[in-house]
Amino acid sequence: MLHSLSTIDFILLSGLGIIFLIQCYFYLSVFGKFAFYKAKPFVKTNNEPVSIIIAARNEYDNLQRSLPTILNQDYPEFEVIVINHCSWDASQQLLEDMQLQYPHLKVSQLREQEKYPTGKKFALTIGIKAAKYNQLLFTDADCEPASNQWLALMQSRLGANKEIVLGYSPFIKKGGFLNLFARFVSFITAIFYYSFALMGNTFMGVGRNLMYTKDLFFKHKGFANHQHIMSGDDDLFVNEAATASNVAIEINTDSFVFTEAKTTFDQYVRQKTRHMTTGKYYKPKHKQALGIFYASLFLFYSLVIVTLIVNIFVWPIVLVIYLLRLVIQYIVFYPSAVKLTCAPVLWYLPLLDILYLFYLVFFGTQSLFIRNTKVW
Repeated sequence: MLHSLSTIDFILLSGLGIIFLIQCYFYLSVFGKFAFYKAKPFVKTNNEPVSIIIAARNEYDNLQRSLPTILNQDYPEFEVIVINHCSWDASQQLLEDMQLQYPHLKVSQLREQEKYPTGKKFALTIGIKAAKYNQLLFTDADCEPASNQWLALMQSRLGANKEIVLGYSPFIKKGGFLNLFARFVSFITAIFYYSFALMGNTFMGVGRNLMYTKDLFFKHKGFANHQHIMSGDDDLFVNEAATASNVAIEINTDSFVFTEAKTTFDQYVRQKTRHMTTGKYYKPKHKQALGIFYASLFLFYSLVIVTLIVNIFVWPIVLVIYLLRLVIQYIVFYPSAVKLTCAPVLWYLPLLDILYLFYLVFFGTQSLFIRNTKVW
């Protein structure tokens, strides 16, 4: 077959081969860092006191359900600070009632001021300033730890030269394709930030399960450099404060923090539109690395389609390249999915991988035109 290929066929197949090699580099050399990472066993360390911080806005139902699991962590000394962020539901009364049962629950109430609206970063800053302890653990009101060892596991990674701990926050498995796709995106995101962290090139963390020190927060002047951006209290701060050596990861399943995925497409789009707009504020080296991977993913599928359109008879070569890439994906993704307890999503990998490309194109294009400067 090769001797009958035209010049354009050779160019397209060569281009596809080069993009395939770039993809292989990311899957094996980058994502492989996490896939084949063996975590050190959990060992109780110095058990330094910890302040858990939660910003909540109209979260009565979530607080009623999830807050007891946080307050009942198996840990010697900790406080839970809930910033009731301008809620107009019954959250404040609930929190005051819970304080009677849990003396280590502290509540800060913020009231809405029409002339001076405040965002989540302001609320978190209030909580951080009110924190009694240097070690800070963050989650959201709609999140529930997998066990009462969550705090102990996250704290065990902090100390020595480690000032940031990245945890995992999966979505609860439910029926429906949107839930499946949301869990897949969460899985891919975790592979990204865990792998880059293991390479000493941390670029983000997820605020639903994130730990860092109060000293580090004030060393970088808090959220001052991105206070005008609506989101980014987690990833933009980590992007700014992380170094090659001050970040640790925690992947014990008992340290996971579960949350509900959005149940409608409109809700999911609004959430991701807000989240995806922060990427353009990352450090140049991180934007470059992510951009190369996303571009290679786009070019891979584009070249597959264009090559087959130009000459359908090269399909055996294209199929071999596609299947080799798929095998490499499974080699890397399966051990990663086992670690993150989401292996079943890989049954749908060929479809989800293509949809992930459309997801990146859609939200990536949106982020170029949307200003993420409103408060919530």
